[in-house]
Amino acid sequence: MSAERMQVFGIAGWSGSGKTTLLKSLIPTLIGRGLSVSSMKHAHHDFDIDQPGKDSYEHRAVGAREVLISSAKRWALMHELKGDAEPSLDELIARMSPVDLLLVEGFKWEAHPKLEVHRPGVGKPLLQPGDPHIVAVASDTKLSGLSVPLFDLSDIAAIADFIMRRCRLMAA
Repeated sequence: MSAERMQVFGIAGWSGSGKTTLLKSLIPTLIGRGLSVSSMKHAHHDFDIDQPGKDSYEHRAVGAREVLISSAKRWALMHELKGDAEPSLDELIARMSPVDLLLVEGFKWEAHPKLEVHRPGVGKPLLQPGDPHIVAVASDTKLSGLSVPLFDLSDIAAIADFIMRRCRLMAA
């Protein structure tokens, strides 16, 4: 699989709309259909995946720009921006190992195909009317007046079918 052939599809929506919950069901469904799947999440706040007192944390705390931690089960690379601009989505995608499908959570203002997760109970407006890159909406409520397909948020199979069709991916 070459990086150029890796399909990118986003799950966007306001905080609290259920993006992560959807992905927790969608990822195993797509893997079960024979796809290799990775995910990328955008955080809107300061985050840390390391803890004070751990060696890797201490390496960053004293100034290392990158720290790679590795074990027999996984590895993680932490990169400190040190005042540099946040990388673009394209720059981050280029750092990912190629897979059939990269699901991107967040990055709602970026120009890639996305499904919007919308729950009216969150009290935020639909993003879809103002974003031509939102190609479908999933909601816990029937919505009218959409110019894109609407899916029931709990219909994981239908959402997976749509993403696979949209990305021209075939089940194994």
